[in-house]
Amino acid sequence: MDISTIVGVVAAFGLMLAAIMSGGSLLLFVDPPSIMIVGGGTIGSILVHYPFKEFFRALTVAKKTLFVKEQSPVALISQLIEFATKARKEGILSLQSVMSQVDDPFFLKGLQMAVDGQEPDTLKDMLQREIDYIQERHESGAEIFTSMAAYAPAMGMIGTLIGLVQMLQTMDDPSSIGPAMAVALLTTFYGAVAANVLFTPMSGKLKLRSASEVLCKTLIAEGMGSILAGENPRVMEQRLHAFVAPQLRESNFSKK
Repeated sequence: MDISTIVGVVAAFGLMLAAIMSGGSLLLFVDPPSIMIVGGGTIGSILVHYPFKEFFRALTVAKKTLFVKEQSPVALISQLIEFATKARKEGILSLQSVMSQVDDPFFLKGLQMAVDGQEPDTLKDMLQREIDYIQERHESGAEIFTSMAAYAPAMGMIGTLIGLVQMLQTMDDPSSIGPAMAVALLTTFYGAVAANVLFTPMSGKLKLRSASEVLCKTLIAEGMGSILAGENPRVMEQRLHAFVAPQLRESNFSKK
């Protein structure tokens, strides 16, 4: 579970609630018509923009903002070097004995292809093609939340216009001005909060998750291609280290 997402949401909403309650009742900021305009309008616009399957897939992808098991690129490089050393000493078929140490289906696929005798270039091409499709799916999911961040404030402005029209039509009845003004102001408030506290940060978090996952899968593709080509593990390590920041680079051979 990603603690930073939980802390961020709790801090943002907590501070807003504290500010609201310090100046009056929380119920002053609860208006069902405004919620319907912003919530229903945003979802409706998204369904016009995207098909059902893309919308529901985005909801599934949204779980990655909270629940994700990230791989460490440094640990992954270390494991690849270990496998490369084993394959160089005992042959490619020896990698069959280490498959039980790997949980990642993508990594297992690369190992299986290597054991099955795929050519290095063919293996890298096939794995890279899968990476490209994964990246495309991730971008699609993040894009939906970016679109929601754009539609929510727009729905808030529409709600504001609705409230103003209602207010202007009933200026002769002072008792109706308050509810109409509440709709006018609260829809803008709801739209701004939804866009800037939920949808835009969620889109950004999903893009970061995607970049991290693609990096690890690229390391696997590069590493497995090098192992299959019989590249020296030291050379392979130096090449894989180019994918990570200098301060994170740890040489497996300097430890020995």
